[in-house]
Amino acid sequence: MTHEAAGVPPTRNDDDRQDDDRPAEPQQPQQPAPEAAASAGDAAPRPEARLAKAVQAAEQALIEFEIAVETFRVEVENFSRLHHQKLGPMYARLDELDAQIAEARAAKTGDPEDLRKAKEARDIVMPMPGVDELFHDWMDGDGLSPEASAMLTEQPVRPPKRVRPSEEARKLYRELARKAHPDLAQDEPERERRDEFITRVNAAYGRGDVELLKELAAEWAAGPAQPLAPLSESEELYARLDWLSRRKELLTVLAKELEEGAIGSMLRMAPDDPDQLLEDIGEQLLGEVSRREAELAELVQ
Repeated sequence: MTHEAAGVPPTRNDDDRQDDDRPAEPQQPQQPAPEAAASAGDAAPRPEARLAKAVQAAEQALIEFEIAVETFRVEVENFSRLHHQKLGPMYARLDELDAQIAEARAAKTGDPEDLRKAKEARDIVMPMPGVDELFHDWMDGDGLSPEASAMLTEQPVRPPKRVRPSEEARKLYRELARKAHPDLAQDEPERERRDEFITRVNAAYGRGDVELLKELAAEWAAGPAQPLAPLSESEELYARLDWLSRRKELLTVLAKELEEGAIGSMLRMAPDDPDQLLEDIGEQLLGEVSRREAELAELVQ
């Protein structure tokens, strides 16, 4: 920036001072610079334009938040299923050993309190089935579980292989969610199309199916190009901002429930490698099984 531009008087040399003695020449009227003329002719930006930018920013922020919540929900669901599949038999074995130890101790002592504890331990091993047990792996919060739906539609059952899908699957999922998210729809038919598509994306991501995610990415790329939405009026933009705000509040509640749940709390113990956490828990349970088997062996000698 020059001194003149900054409003600082220029330093004058001797030639400048000699020029001061010359008669002043009439000054020609200055023509405005082309850039200045163009700027003067520009109209001020409409308030709706600024509001539209705010809505666009809010939409993108909400989509990123939904991606994060859905990613965590998938990990919670996968961890729960794999926890049951891999560690369920160990928990059942521990319950059975506890019951056998309590029964062996009660048989030795004949103490009423030991007999009561033995009965309680046996009841834990063979409880009356409740609704949750009867419908285990058949119902979830949205209705039929993926495994049940696959069976009813004669599709192969593909449970998740890992708690956290691979980095490639996560990248494909994030790209698809940002492009095809229903919140970007401008009318109801488009929202329905995006809802159906993103449901398939979520299911593929939940299983960590990279190949299917690639197929879905190609399908979306080949779909109809969406025209740019015309500038909305301020009332519609304010209504959109209000909806985005309420949607974020609902997602915040869901995220809190996931984080504070039993599985979510376990996942927070190993945010970098939840699959290793399952292995560690399995090793601890195997150690507990060995200790109880040794205790039972001493009691029945």
